[in-house]
Amino acid sequence: MRAKKYDVYSPRIPPIIRITIPASQSVITMPDMNFGILLRRWRSVRRVSQLELALDADISTRHLSCIETGRAQPSREMVLRLAEALQVPLRERNALLLAAGYAPLYRHTNLEAPGFDTPEAEAARRAIEILMQQLEPYPVLLVDRYWNTVRMNGGAKRFLALFPGCDSGTPHNGVRLVFHPQGLRPFIENWEVVAARMIRRVHREAAGNPSDPMLKRFVEELLSYPDVPSRWRMPDWDDAPPPFLTIDYKWKSSTLRLFSVLTTLGTPLDVGLQELRLETFFPADEATRTVVNRLAEGAS
Repeated sequence: MRAKKYDVYSPRIPPIIRITIPASQSVITMPDMNFGILLRRWRSVRRVSQLELALDADISTRHLSCIETGRAQPSREMVLRLAEALQVPLRERNALLLAAGYAPLYRHTNLEAPGFDTPEAEAARRAIEILMQQLEPYPVLLVDRYWNTVRMNGGAKRFLALFPGCDSGTPHNGVRLVFHPQGLRPFIENWEVVAARMIRRVHREAAGNPSDPMLKRFVEELLSYPDVPSRWRMPDWDDAPPPFLTIDYKWKSSTLRLFSVLTTLGTPLDVGLQELRLETFFPADEATRTVVNRLAEGAS
Protein backbone atom coordinates (compact mmCIF):
# COMPACT_ATOMS: atom_id res chain seq x y z
CA MET A 1 0.00 0.00 0.00
CA ARG A 2 1.37 3.39 -0.96
CA ALA A 3 1.75 6.00 1.73
CA LYS A 4 -0.69 8.85 1.50
CA LYS A 5 0.79 12.08 0.18
CA TYR A 6 0.32 15.21 2.25
CA ASP A 7 0.30 18.83 1.21
CA VAL A 8 3.09 20.27 3.33
CA TYR A 9 2.06 23.84 2.78
CA SER A 10 -1.59 23.57 3.70
CA PRO A 11 -2.76 27.03 4.87
CA ARG A 12 -4.27 25.63 8.04
CA ILE A 13 -3.40 23.06 10.64
CA PRO A 14 -5.05 19.78 9.57
CA PRO A 15 -8.02 18.71 11.73
CA ILE A 16 -6.13 15.68 13.09
CA ILE A 17 -3.45 17.93 14.59
CA ARG A 18 -6.05 20.21 16.15
CA ILE A 19 -7.65 17.23 17.89
CA THR A 20 -6.57 17.05 21.51
CA ILE A 21 -6.49 13.82 23.46
CA PRO A 22 -9.35 13.70 25.98
CA ALA A 23 -8.57 13.14 29.62
CA SER A 24 -8.39 9.46 30.43
CA GLN A 25 -11.13 7.96 32.53
CA SER A 26 -8.53 5.81 34.30
CA VAL A 27 -10.27 6.35 37.63
CA ILE A 28 -13.03 4.07 36.32
CA THR A 29 -11.74 0.56 36.87
CA MET A 30 -12.85 -2.57 35.06
CA PRO A 31 -15.03 -4.99 37.07
CA ASP A 32 -12.30 -7.64 37.10
CA MET A 33 -9.57 -5.13 37.92
CA ASN A 34 -9.48 -5.43 41.71
CA PHE A 35 -7.04 -3.68 43.99
CA GLY A 36 -4.67 -6.64 44.24
CA ILE A 37 -4.30 -6.87 40.45
CA LEU A 38 -3.69 -3.13 40.13
CA LEU A 39 -1.17 -3.19 42.96
CA ARG A 40 0.79 -6.03 41.38
CA ARG A 41 0.76 -4.18 38.07
CA TRP A 42 2.16 -1.03 39.64
CA ARG A 43 4.77 -3.03 41.52
CA SER A 44 5.82 -4.64 38.23
CA VAL A 45 5.98 -1.26 36.47
CA ARG A 46 8.18 0.15 39.23
CA ARG A 47 10.27 -3.05 39.25
CA VAL A 48 9.85 -3.42 43.00
CA SER A 49 9.75 -6.77 44.78
CA GLN A 50 7.23 -7.62 47.48
CA LEU A 51 9.98 -7.39 50.07
CA GLU A 52 11.10 -3.94 48.88
CA LEU A 53 7.54 -2.60 48.84
CA ALA A 54 6.80 -4.09 52.26
CA LEU A 55 9.87 -2.38 53.70
CA ASP A 56 9.02 0.97 52.08
CA ALA A 57 5.41 0.81 53.28
CA ASP A 58 6.38 -0.52 56.72
CA ILE A 59 4.22 -3.64 56.56
CA SER A 60 4.98 -7.36 56.56
CA THR A 61 5.49 -9.26 53.32
CA ARG A 62 2.82 -11.71 54.49
CA HIS A 63 0.23 -8.94 54.81
CA LEU A 64 1.24 -7.48 51.43
CA SER A 65 0.91 -10.90 49.81
CA CYS A 66 -2.58 -11.30 51.28
CA ILE A 67 -3.58 -7.88 49.92
CA GLU A 68 -2.31 -8.71 46.43
CA THR A 69 -4.10 -12.05 46.33
CA GLY A 70 -7.35 -10.62 47.70
CA ARG A 71 -7.24 -12.53 50.99
CA ALA A 72 -7.00 -9.26 52.94
CA GLN A 73 -8.91 -6.01 52.43
CA PRO A 74 -6.63 -2.94 52.70
CA SER A 75 -7.76 0.06 54.70
CA ARG A 76 -7.98 3.46 53.02
CA GLU A 77 -4.80 4.50 54.79
CA MET A 78 -3.03 1.36 53.55
CA VAL A 79 -4.06 2.05 49.94
CA LEU A 80 -2.59 5.54 50.16
CA ARG A 81 0.55 4.30 51.91
CA LEU A 82 1.23 1.71 49.22
CA ALA A 83 0.50 4.23 46.45
CA GLU A 84 2.95 6.69 48.01
CA ALA A 85 5.64 4.01 48.31
CA LEU A 86 5.19 3.17 44.61
CA GLN A 87 5.05 6.87 43.61
CA VAL A 88 1.75 6.36 41.81
CA PRO A 89 0.40 9.53 40.11
CA LEU A 90 -2.61 11.14 41.77
CA ARG A 91 -5.02 10.17 38.98
CA GLU A 92 -4.12 6.51 39.42
CA ARG A 93 -4.26 6.80 43.22
CA ASN A 94 -7.92 7.65 42.80
CA ALA A 95 -8.26 4.51 40.65
CA LEU A 96 -6.62 2.41 43.38
CA LEU A 97 -8.99 3.85 45.99
CA LEU A 98 -12.01 3.03 43.83
CA ALA A 99 -10.75 -0.50 43.21
CA ALA A 100 -10.42 -0.99 46.96
CA GLY A 101 -13.97 0.28 47.55
CA TYR A 102 -13.19 3.85 48.67
CA ALA A 103 -14.11 7.24 47.27
CA PRO A 104 -11.47 9.15 45.29
CA LEU A 105 -9.42 11.58 47.36
CA TYR A 106 -7.77 13.92 44.87
CA ARG A 107 -9.74 16.54 42.99
CA HIS A 108 -9.11 17.53 39.37
CA THR A 109 -8.85 21.27 38.72
CA ASN A 110 -9.22 22.64 35.20
CA LEU A 111 -7.32 25.93 34.93
CA GLU A 112 -9.36 26.92 31.89
CA ALA A 113 -12.66 26.70 33.79
CA PRO A 114 -14.39 30.07 34.38
CA GLY A 115 -14.28 29.75 38.18
CA PHE A 116 -12.12 28.06 40.78
CA ASP A 117 -13.16 26.17 43.86
CA THR A 118 -10.03 26.91 45.87
CA PRO A 119 -7.64 29.82 46.29
CA GLU A 120 -4.80 27.36 45.66
CA ALA A 121 -6.06 26.74 42.12
CA GLU A 122 -6.30 30.48 41.47
CA ALA A 123 -2.78 30.94 42.85
CA ALA A 124 -1.46 28.21 40.54
CA ARG A 125 -3.07 29.86 37.52
CA ARG A 126 -1.63 33.25 38.39
CA ALA A 127 1.83 31.75 38.93
CA ILE A 128 1.69 30.10 35.50
CA GLU A 129 0.56 33.33 33.86
CA ILE A 130 3.43 35.25 35.49
CA LEU A 131 5.97 32.66 34.34
CA MET A 132 4.69 32.69 30.77
CA GLN A 133 4.82 36.47 30.66
CA GLN A 134 8.27 36.73 32.24
CA LEU A 135 9.73 34.19 29.81
CA GLU A 136 8.82 36.35 26.80
CA PRO A 137 10.02 36.60 24.07
CA TYR A 138 10.81 32.87 24.24
CA PRO A 139 8.12 30.37 23.18
CA VAL A 140 6.28 28.79 26.13
CA LEU A 141 3.60 26.08 26.03
CA LEU A 142 1.46 24.90 28.92
CA VAL A 143 0.71 21.23 28.22
CA ASP A 144 -1.28 18.56 30.02
CA ARG A 145 -0.69 14.85 30.63
CA TYR A 146 -1.13 14.04 26.93
CA TRP A 147 0.89 16.99 25.55
CA ASN A 148 -2.27 18.87 24.61
CA THR A 149 -1.53 22.58 24.54
CA VAL A 150 -3.63 24.21 27.24
CA ARG A 151 -2.32 27.67 26.40
CA MET A 152 0.67 29.37 24.77
CA ASN A 153 2.33 32.74 25.14
CA GLY A 154 2.97 35.34 22.45
CA GLY A 155 6.46 34.00 21.83
CA ALA A 156 5.08 30.58 20.89
CA LYS A 157 2.45 32.06 18.57
CA ARG A 158 5.04 34.23 16.81
CA PHE A 159 7.44 31.31 16.39
CA LEU A 160 4.81 28.93 15.00
CA ALA A 161 3.71 31.64 12.57
CA LEU A 162 7.09 31.27 10.84
CA PHE A 163 5.99 27.90 9.46
CA PRO A 164 3.13 27.69 6.94
CA GLY A 165 0.18 25.74 8.24
CA CYS A 166 1.27 25.81 11.88
CA ASP A 167 0.24 29.33 12.89
CA SER A 168 -3.02 28.57 14.66
CA GLY A 169 -4.26 29.70 18.03
CA THR A 170 -6.61 26.72 18.28
CA PRO A 171 -5.73 23.90 20.70
CA HIS A 172 -3.39 21.29 19.33
CA ASN A 173 -1.25 18.41 20.52
CA GLY A 174 2.46 19.25 20.58
CA VAL A 175 3.78 15.74 19.96
CA ARG A 176 1.29 15.14 17.15
CA LEU A 177 2.31 18.50 15.63
CA VAL A 178 5.91 17.23 15.39
CA PHE A 179 5.02 13.79 14.02
CA HIS A 180 2.32 14.66 11.49
CA PRO A 181 3.55 15.26 7.91
CA GLN A 182 1.38 18.38 7.73
CA GLY A 183 2.66 19.78 11.01
CA LEU A 184 6.16 20.87 11.97
CA ARG A 185 7.78 17.70 10.68
CA PRO A 186 8.81 19.08 7.23
CA PHE A 187 10.54 22.02 8.92
CA ILE A 188 12.65 20.10 11.45
CA GLU A 189 16.10 19.29 10.03
CA ASN A 190 16.93 16.69 12.69
CA TRP A 191 13.41 15.29 12.79
CA GLU A 192 14.37 11.64 13.21
CA VAL A 193 16.60 12.38 16.22
CA VAL A 194 13.97 14.60 17.86
CA ALA A 195 11.06 12.27 17.10
CA ALA A 196 12.99 9.26 18.40
CA ARG A 197 13.42 10.99 21.76
CA MET A 198 9.77 12.04 21.80
CA ILE A 199 8.39 8.57 21.07
CA ARG A 200 10.70 7.17 23.73
CA ARG A 201 9.23 9.61 26.24
CA VAL A 202 5.67 8.69 25.24
CA HIS A 203 6.60 4.99 25.53
CA ARG A 204 7.95 5.67 29.03
CA GLU A 205 4.81 7.56 30.05
CA ALA A 206 2.60 4.74 28.76
CA ALA A 207 4.66 2.10 30.57
CA GLY A 208 4.66 4.17 33.75
CA ASN A 209 0.86 4.59 33.69
CA PRO A 210 -0.45 1.07 32.98
CA SER A 211 -4.10 1.90 33.76
CA ASP A 212 -4.28 4.65 31.12
CA PRO A 213 -5.35 3.23 27.71
CA MET A 214 -5.21 6.67 26.05
CA LEU A 215 -1.41 6.77 26.25
CA LYS A 216 -1.13 3.32 24.65
CA ARG A 217 -3.41 4.37 21.80
CA PHE A 218 -1.43 7.57 21.35
CA VAL A 219 1.80 5.55 20.96
CA GLU A 220 0.12 3.45 18.26
CA GLU A 221 -1.11 6.57 16.47
CA LEU A 222 2.36 8.11 16.37
CA LEU A 223 3.88 4.87 15.09
CA SER A 224 1.27 4.69 12.30
CA TYR A 225 2.38 7.91 10.58
CA PRO A 226 4.26 7.60 7.24
CA ASP A 227 8.00 6.86 7.37
CA VAL A 228 8.10 6.35 11.12
CA PRO A 229 10.78 3.65 11.67
CA SER A 230 9.36 0.30 12.78
CA ARG A 231 12.23 -0.09 15.27
CA TRP A 232 10.59 2.60 17.41
CA ARG A 233 7.96 0.06 18.45
CA MET A 234 10.53 -1.39 20.85
CA PRO A 235 12.33 1.48 22.62
CA ASP A 236 15.94 0.93 23.57
CA TRP A 237 15.92 1.84 27.26
CA ASP A 238 19.68 1.24 27.52
CA ASP A 239 20.50 3.79 24.84
CA ALA A 240 22.01 6.76 26.68
CA PRO A 241 20.49 10.04 25.43
CA PRO A 242 22.77 12.97 24.63
CA PRO A 243 23.18 15.48 27.47
CA PHE A 244 21.78 18.25 25.29
CA LEU A 245 19.34 17.95 22.37
CA THR A 246 18.26 20.83 20.17
CA ILE A 247 15.37 21.05 17.73
CA ASP A 248 16.75 22.47 14.48
CA TYR A 249 14.12 24.28 12.40
CA LYS A 250 14.58 25.14 8.73
CA TRP A 251 13.54 28.73 8.17
CA LYS A 252 14.29 30.57 4.94
CA SER A 253 18.04 30.06 4.36
CA SER A 254 18.95 29.62 8.02
CA THR A 255 18.55 27.15 10.89
CA LEU A 256 16.84 28.09 14.15
CA ARG A 257 18.07 25.95 17.03
CA LEU A 258 16.15 25.69 20.31
CA PHE A 259 16.18 23.46 23.38
CA SER A 260 13.37 22.99 25.87
CA VAL A 261 13.10 23.14 29.65
CA LEU A 262 10.18 21.53 31.51
CA THR A 263 8.76 23.11 34.66
CA THR A 264 6.19 21.46 36.96
CA LEU A 265 4.35 22.55 40.08
CA GLY A 266 6.00 21.33 43.27
CA THR A 267 4.14 18.76 45.46
CA PRO A 268 0.63 19.34 44.05
CA LEU A 269 -2.30 17.48 45.64
CA ASP A 270 -4.58 17.96 42.66
CA VAL A 271 -4.74 15.66 39.62
CA GLY A 272 -5.00 18.45 37.06
CA LEU A 273 -2.22 20.55 38.60
CA GLN A 274 0.13 17.57 38.93
CA GLU A 275 -0.23 16.77 35.24
CA LEU A 276 0.50 20.29 33.94
CA ARG A 277 3.92 20.98 32.45
CA LEU A 278 5.33 24.29 31.31
CA GLU A 279 7.67 23.78 28.34
CA THR A 280 9.92 26.71 27.49
CA PHE A 281 12.00 26.82 24.32
CA PHE A 282 15.28 28.71 24.66
CA PRO A 283 17.59 29.71 21.77
CA ALA A 284 20.64 27.45 21.50
CA ASP A 285 22.75 30.02 19.66
CA GLU A 286 23.04 33.75 19.15
CA ALA A 287 21.52 33.71 15.65
CA THR A 288 18.32 32.10 16.92
CA ARG A 289 18.18 34.50 19.88
CA THR A 290 18.39 37.42 17.45
CA VAL A 291 15.49 36.12 15.36
CA VAL A 292 13.31 35.50 18.43
CA ASN A 293 14.02 39.01 19.75
CA ARG A 294 13.25 40.59 16.37
CA LEU A 295 9.94 38.75 16.19
CA ALA A 296 8.99 40.28 19.55
CA GLU A 297 10.10 43.74 18.46
CA GLY A 298 8.07 43.47 15.26
CA ALA A 299 4.95 42.53 17.24
CA SER A 300 5.25 45.44 19.68
